[in-house]
Amino acid sequence: MKLYGDSRSGNCYKIQLLLSLLSRDYTWCELDILKGDTQTLEFVNMNPNGKIPLLELDDGRFLSESNAILGYLAEGSVLVPQDLYLKAKVYEWMFFEQYSHEPCIAVARFIQQYLNLPNERTEEYQALQLKGHKALAIMQQQLIQSEYLVGNVFSLADIALYAYTHVADEGGFDLAQYPKIQAWCLRIESQSGYRKMGV
Repeated sequence: MKLYGDSRSGNCYKIQLLLSLLSRDYTWCELDILKGDTQTLEFVNMNPNGKIPLLELDDGRFLSESNAILGYLAEGSVLVPQDLYLKAKVYEWMFFEQYSHEPCIAVARFIQQYLNLPNERTEEYQALQLKGHKALAIMQQQLIQSEYLVGNVFSLADIALYAYTHVADEGGFDLAQYPKIQAWCLRIESQSGYRKMGV
């Protein structure tokens, strides 16, 4: 397999983390989104949406969208519950991540880390703080009740949410306000096969 991505991206890191946890071999193809690497004709021919991560399977087929890739790679592993309700809860959190979490936490991080907080995006950045804290508060509430997002078993939901949550401070979010999230991050980091972002 080949995985195309930017090592600074949380959406790409999700896949790298999963593959490391599963001890799966793959070839990493580094792209720089700020230099337009995902908008070249060569890349758009592989993914018309011009976004990363992009997984190229051994048979030449492609799969995009980070959580779709996670679901494909983790199917049949202990990270996806066999119980249909619990499996649905995993995907519930993954939809939450893409709809309510990533658009706030990741975009605030992009504005702060990639763009150095330009004046023209200050108002947007401040608005994202409110929405991002709401998402983190929802996670905190769940983690008061259980060690992981779906009960007390580490699952794909945790991988999906961990990617941008553990670097939320890079988008202006102080995780010291969320002690249960901090403890959850440490539990994930103690998993066998864990790898850090950007390495």
